[in-house]
Amino acid sequence: MLPDEDALYRELSEIGLGHWRKSLEHCLAARLADTAHGDLPKWRATIAALPAVRDAKIQLERDVLSICAKSLTAQDAQRIAETLRELIPWRKGPIRVFGTDIDSEWRSDLKWNRLKNGIGSLSGRNVLDVGCGNGYYALRMLGAGARCVIGIDPGLLFVCQFLALKKLANITHAHVLPLRLEDLPADAAIFDTTFSMGVLYHRRDPLQHLRALKSTLRPGGELVLETLVLPGDGKAVLIPDGRYARMRNVWHLPSVAQLQDWLAAAGFAESNLLHVGRTTTAEQRTTEWMPFESLQEALDPANSAQTVEGLPAPTRAAFLCRNA
Repeated sequence: MLPDEDALYRELSEIGLGHWRKSLEHCLAARLADTAHGDLPKWRATIAALPAVRDAKIQLERDVLSICAKSLTAQDAQRIAETLRELIPWRKGPIRVFGTDIDSEWRSDLKWNRLKNGIGSLSGRNVLDVGCGNGYYALRMLGAGARCVIGIDPGLLFVCQFLALKKLANITHAHVLPLRLEDLPADAAIFDTTFSMGVLYHRRDPLQHLRALKSTLRPGGELVLETLVLPGDGKAVLIPDGRYARMRNVWHLPSVAQLQDWLAAAGFAESNLLHVGRTTTAEQRTTEWMPFESLQEALDPANSAQTVEGLPAPTRAAFLCRNA
């Protein structure tokens, strides 16, 4: 059970999804059973070891998500930092917790800053964040005025990282659930904005994913789609033979023009390109809080414009799409 499950169902009811409770209760119970992942009992214990800090406040509007509290001693803050290290690797950030910087693999603030002026106001909107990771973007959405943010991600470690932050800062109106898009009840067309960032290229059937995203949106709702693309003009799709940038599960890299065709075929009324650019090692890298291989190891050491497999280096594009 999620520690804030009652608050989750109360918020779902307020946005017209109270009837989801029965199906979600069953799904969440299965996903959060101790047998779901060998490390889940350890991660639960880590969260339990964290204090609920009475006067903690979180700053959501700045690049670094920051939790602070006047009541904490330096010794208490250090103990919390050591506890959070039990949840390494941290993929998305940056996050500062009582003076300790969690230097994540991704400088997620850079992506958010590329998007925030193009996606329009989130004020008062109900938002779904698909593949949300540890909730960094969900919290930035909340800071941008969203009424309620529901994040979903099958990665249990990421869910536990969010729950740790939520316990420390008493975060409200944002939830991260251990679900895939296909786990949501079919009648999900309630969201004003849906985000799918870094997900599409992991789906075997990209059109099916785009249609499923569309099905979460109210009429006139907006999709923010960010994904890997194939550089160059014209319509083309790269289907990697084996790994791409050392990743096993990259199925399709469409060109921008091809992806816009897919979006039209999925039924979106329009799609506007917000940004396209190559990912750099300043944005994705190995850190103390993510000490494993990262983008640098995925690039050809003699030619950073290529992956180690000899394919075009990772280029990402973002689109704002409107539901009919």
